[in-house]
Amino acid sequence: MSRSPAPSAAKAAGLTLVASAFIAGTTLFAKFLSTGALGPPLPALQISHGRFLFAFLVIGGVFLWRGKPLETPAFRMHFGRSLFGWAGISLMFASTAFIPLSDATAISFLNPVFGMVLAVFFLGEIVGRLRWVSAGISLTGAVILLRPTVSSFEPAALLALGAALFFGAELILIKRLTNREPAAQILLMNNLLGLLISTVAVSVVWQMPSARQWVALAAIGGLMAIAQMCFVNAMARSDASFVSPFLYFTLIFAALYDAVVFGVLPGFISLLGMGIILAGAVLLAGRGARDHGSKHLASVIK
Repeated sequence: MSRSPAPSAAKAAGLTLVASAFIAGTTLFAKFLSTGALGPPLPALQISHGRFLFAFLVIGGVFLWRGKPLETPAFRMHFGRSLFGWAGISLMFASTAFIPLSDATAISFLNPVFGMVLAVFFLGEIVGRLRWVSAGISLTGAVILLRPTVSSFEPAALLALGAALFFGAELILIKRLTNREPAAQILLMNNLLGLLISTVAVSVVWQMPSARQWVALAAIGGLMAIAQMCFVNAMARSDASFVSPFLYFTLIFAALYDAVVFGVLPGFISLLGMGIILAGAVLLAGRGARDHGSKHLASVIK
């Protein structure tokens, strides 16, 4: 039964669009930092560290302000989820230095496909024919974006593909966590443990950021924290089947940022690959929302 009167649905759509714009914004700032636009290029490990650092400061501050006590967290499950998420984010940010934001974003939308396949083996889930078809459609789009010919192959697209694989693995643990703990606590633990993991990793490549780079790092973390909170609030106002399609506006925002900031317009191959991936992803998300309700969509926000 739908639980979304028109005003709540409109707010949910608006919140999800804001989340989509901000998620795409994090990749924009990551591209600035990794290509030397704001000073000497920063390694992807340092950019992902900044993302977790400043996101934790925002979400941790909100959590303290609300004064809600923590339930007993499943630390091992949270650690595994955060480890996979950190790896995915680091690879995603690394890919933005070499390929258009829209291509990297489109390939990252394969994470539900990888999550579905892994769920079959690790969670024992039974997947119907329609979901396999949707997975095949999305993978076909990814192959197109990889441009698998000698003259046009995009090796950096493999970084985004690796990110999608790690995000898919993260999905498995998120599915288990959402049945045990509140969404706000899951966000807090993700950013806390992600900060600890990224702090260890960045110690081997750390370089002092310039003032402008510090601002960009803070922007990445702040934008992601706000996107996460917007999405959680959107899910509280409407059904997953209504909210999920608006998340795919992330790709539109990424393409818009590419065009406005870098003057990069997607070519025919990019548009074809993105369109095919989106078709499969929307089909898979719609089926998943009907089968599992809203919780499985929480993984979209990284």
